[in-house]
Amino acid sequence: SNKVVIVYYDAGNSDYGTAIVGTVSGTNISFGSATVFSSSSAFDISAAFDSNSNKVVIGYRAGSSYPAYATAIVVSGNSISFGTPVVFLSQHSIGISASFDSNSNKVVFFCNDQSNDNGIGIVGTVSGTNISFGSSTNFTTNNPTLMHSIFDSTNNKLVIIYRDNDNSGHGYSVVGTVSGTNVSFGTPVRYTSVARAS
Repeated sequence: SNKVVIVYYDAGNSDYGTAIVGTVSGTNISFGSATVFSSSSAFDISAAFDSNSNKVVIGYRAGSSYPAYATAIVVSGNSISFGTPVVFLSQHSIGISASFDSNSNKVVFFCNDQSNDNGIGIVGTVSGTNISFGSSTNFTTNNPTLMHSIFDSTNNKLVIIYRDNDNSGHGYSVVGTVSGTNVSFGTPVRYTSVARAS
């Protein structure tokens, strides 16, 4: 739709998960109306554009025990509508990061499963405004936070960086490969021996 979508929690509205469409013209940007996608506190919000389904897919944690949700956004002009949120991790989650794998046409979410402090990856398939998920896979057992992920289209791999809290907060990276509805990982590699702060 040639738009940008900003997703955030609105501290002025009970921390509700909110999205807004922006239109860029030259060096100017204008916005439509903000739309709530989570009528409860929503944190660790991350979005990825699924170019296969032409949907923006959001991952976030919300509710009293902070399970991880995903939902698909439909953009029409300056307006937004949402699919039904789907839980992809029922336990308390933190540090959600979303990326789109254009080789497999899948959205992949990464986060910390706080029931055991493992870092997990899980593959989502978007159909219309619905999202279905495969099984989660651990990429580390070392209590990761500050996760960021990106798709390397040259090698058709996902690259995840994170803070390893069981190793003095050092920065680590790991490579993920999507096959069907599953993701597998290589061995994490440390890229900095100082604590990552962001």
